[in-house]
Amino acid sequence: MDTPQIRIFLVRHGQTEWNRTHRFQGRSDVPLNEKGRNQARALAGALAGQSFTAIYASPLKRAVETARLATKYHPPIPFYTEDDFMEMALGDFEGVYGADWIKQYPDFLEAWQKNPATVQMPGGECLKEVQTRALKALNRIIATHPPETTLMICSHNFVILSILCHAMGISLDHFRELKQATAAYSVICKDEDGFSTEAVNVRDHLDSA
Repeated sequence: MDTPQIRIFLVRHGQTEWNRTHRFQGRSDVPLNEKGRNQARALAGALAGQSFTAIYASPLKRAVETARLATKYHPPIPFYTEDDFMEMALGDFEGVYGADWIKQYPDFLEAWQKNPATVQMPGGECLKEVQTRALKALNRIIATHPPETTLMICSHNFVILSILCHAMGISLDHFRELKQATAAYSVICKDEDGFSTEAVNVRDHLDSA
């Protein structure tokens, strides 16, 4: 007999102008652009058949708006914001364009490529800190719901990848083996034996968005 489990849909927010122009967002509260809103609407169609018990979202605008749009085909669902699902704090790198960052910080780039788990963003966080706070929040939320529950968590790239690394037993130093596109979703499950992974970076619904 199958062990009762909780299913968690990890949804990344839709595109913003800063995503489009490859500008580091972190905690900057950037809203969705028109493409991002279209992506979230396409996501709504892909998730229409799911019966969510509750939605938890990062309080940043891009995550809240995505979650709201993605559940347009669902009846009213309890909706909560969770600070620990906010994106990695990038500190001094907030707002920097990726191409400029590569040129200006070659030593940091080398360290980030070699040991991304523990390299501290100046004035911000490291990836391990992101994973620790995200898992703490996730486990706290899971503990408040019975088995056979389906939840949505709408968050950000580094948060979702850090959770997936834990669920899949992948070192954070190898997080680049995984991808989570804007408005894509992954599905993990939690039962008495721990976490398992059902799907990663599902984005078929975005082909025309």
